[in-house]
Parts: sequence; C-alpha cells; structure tokens
Amino acid sequence: MKNNYLLESTDSLSLQKKIEEIIHKNHFEESLVDTYDMEEVSLDSVLEDLDTYGLFSLQKVIIMKNVEAVSFEEEKQKTEHFLHYLKDPNPDYLLIITTKKLDERKKITKEIKKLTEYVKVQFSAKDYAKEALSLYQIENKALLLLLDYCKEDITKLQNECDKLKMYCLDTKTITEDDIKKLVVKKLNDATEVTFSFVRALAEKNKKLALELYYELLSYQIEPLSIIGLLASQIRIIYQVKLLQKKHLSNDEMARILKEKSSYRIAKTKEFIYSYQEEELLQMMIQLADVDLKIKSSDVEANFLIELFILNI
Repeated sequence: MKNNYLLESTDSLSLQKKIEEIIHKNHFEESLVDTYDMEEVSLDSVLEDLDTYGLFSLQKVIIMKNVEAVSFEEEKQKTEHFLHYLKDPNPDYLLIITTKKLDERKKITKEIKKLTEYVKVQFSAKDYAKEALSLYQIENKALLLLLDYCKEDITKLQNECDKLKMYCLDTKTITEDDIKKLVVKKLNDATEVTFSFVRALAEKNKKLALELYYELLSYQIEPLSIIGLLASQIRIIYQVKLLQKKHLSNDEMARILKEKSSYRIAKTKEFIYSYQEEELLQMMIQLADVDLKIKSSDVEANFLIELFILNI
C-alpha cells in the first residue's frame, strides 16, 4: 500500500490539489512526473513505466488518470501484472491512480482499494467560494445562485470567482444580477447525458427519457442532431453486441470500429444486454424514419421525437 494512492473525484482542480499535497507529503517534489490518461492510452504504457528505472533519478511519480476506462476483466495477464506491482511497489516510485467514479460492484475495484490508500477527494464548494470572495460583499441568495450555476465544479467556480472579482472591483459588492450577467450556467456533459438517454430508453423509462431529451435541447442542440447522436449510439451498441460474440478485447473493438480509445466501447458494453439485436435494428429503422419525416414534411421535429420516445 505504501506509495500507492487511489483518488476519487469528478473535479479536476480538486484532484490536482490533492495530487500536489500527496507529492509534497511524500517528498517527491523534485521527481520526474509521468502522467497517463487511461482514456487515451493502454495499460501497457503504465506497466512499462512501473517496470522501468529513470535515467537521471531513482524517484518517480506516476499518475494514472481515469482508471475506470481500463478493461481489467478482459486483460487478465496485464491485470495480474498491475496487481502484483500494487502488492510489492517500488519504494522509489509514487503511484497515484485517479477516477471520476468507482464501480464498487467489481472485484477489481475492491482489490485496488485494498492495495492502495483510498481518498475520496471532497471540497466544499460553498466554503471555497466564501474564501475566494472573502474581501467582497455577497448576499446569501447570490452565493447560492453562483453555486447552482457552477454545480460543484470547483474549476469552474474558481474561474467564475476570478471573473466576478474583476468585474466588481470598484464596488466590492456582488449581486444576483452580476451573477446572471457574467456566469454561464454549467450543464451536465452532453456525452454523459446521451448515455443516460440511451439507458432510459433501454429501461423503457419514458418519463426520464423525455426529461433527458429536453436537457439535450437546453444545450442548443438541434433535434436532428439529437437524432444523429442517438442513432450513432444505437448503432455502436449493435456493433459491439456482434463483436462481443468473437470475444474481442475493448482495444480490438475500438480499432475495428475506428474509435479513438476503448473508453466508448467500455461504456457501450453497459447496454448490450439491455437490447435484443432485433430491437436495435428496429430502433435504427424508426430513427431513420423520424429523420426522413423531419427533413421532408412540415411535422414539428420535437413532436416526432417525443412520439418515438413514447412508443418505445
């Protein structure tokens, strides 16, 4: 466990601050830092670095970001290699693993947690904002509006506080109107909303599917583009469902489907057992029909998409 850390947080700034704190606490400030985003690289890259000594310094910090993107279940040999390192880590190395969200149901999650020092990185957005704006007057309603607009995103909150301080430098007073005028309300990530939309359709949860559709509209995404996003996701579910029968790894599927990384494949696998192949084909036909009607008739696009959702 010594020198192995597992950090969980959805906020990049909070994670970065915690990483810096860990590096300082363990006296690795002068060490080489290698960072790997597991949505972009394979586990091989990390394993090679863990097994290699640095040329100019014995000490090294290895940061493994977005570990949830790794398909541990499908890469057993590499997984055993990784777990072996965690059990017997190099004392000259500091391994920091980060994740947005842990899947506590998976056996590998429990094993990694057992072999690392696990920290759920939490920062109080309210306390952060109060401290950042301590030299300014801000009403509680205005503060709550700022927090609502930033939705616990500390990085965004930091940027918006800096903007507000600059704008209100003369008066040293921040009002609700200032926040409405300057702060752009944060929406949830469109890709994640699309995944949630597909999940709601798979679960035949029409009410939630409609809510998520309206949320996608709030991103200023045109109905036709939403149809395209949905059709693309349904298509890849169908393709992954077929490729799964060949027992291919996520990386192999990503190469075949020309995906930049295996992350989308891993996320898509969450849905492959929710649909029959015939259902997916039927949905693609229905979406193509909706697309054609939107382009060739006077029927309102939102009505057609809402009808599609209600008929699932």
